[in-house]
Amino acid sequence: MKNALKHGRIQRFINPLLTLSLLTFAAVSAGVHAENWQVNAGHSNISFVSTKKVDIAEVHRFKQLQGSLSEQGQLALVVDLASVDTGISIRDERMASLLFEVAKFPKLELTAQVNPKLIDDLPLGATLVTQVAVKIHLHGLEQTKDIDVLVAKLTPSKLVVTSMKPVIVMADEFNLGAGVNKLRDIAGLSSSSISMSVPVSFVLTLSQKVSNK
Repeated sequence: MKNALKHGRIQRFINPLLTLSLLTFAAVSAGVHAENWQVNAGHSNISFVSTKKVDIAEVHRFKQLQGSLSEQGQLALVVDLASVDTGISIRDERMASLLFEVAKFPKLELTAQVNPKLIDDLPLGATLVTQVAVKIHLHGLEQTKDIDVLVAKLTPSKLVVTSMKPVIVMADEFNLGAGVNKLRDIAGLSSSSISMSVPVSFVLTLSQKVSNK
């Protein structure tokens, strides 16, 4: 009988304490907000390879980009085409003005819808390979390409997304053929000296901050 009374007193003490703990946890959790994933430009890279005179290949990149991945899986990436870096300043200027025509089309924009569950369920230190349909907005035109990517979750707040293989972009897909011909003429190259197809690769590092509402 004494044990039963003692047990009842303990239960009456524990139940309110448990309820208070749960309410406190819920209040704290409600005040924590996970922000969108943001692309860390300093640890990201978009590069492409140009080929001239049949067997001379050169790697170029863009120095300025920004992007985000929302909790709903909406990916948006914007590249400043004027930031093209070929290693030669005069060539950078010509490529920006004659090929990309940055005065009229200053940005390359990429958008995609990613299944957010793939990211949420990915264990720490694990990787996954998936295919994403990416809309490419360039030079006033839009094309959609299926891109195979590898996603690695390094920490709860850091992802790395890389292309599994180069994405081939054809100049004519975005009306860039005329610009390629202008570059050929200035360089004094023959009509077949610069390739019209360009392989593009990328490494994107994304970070997520958790803040109080």
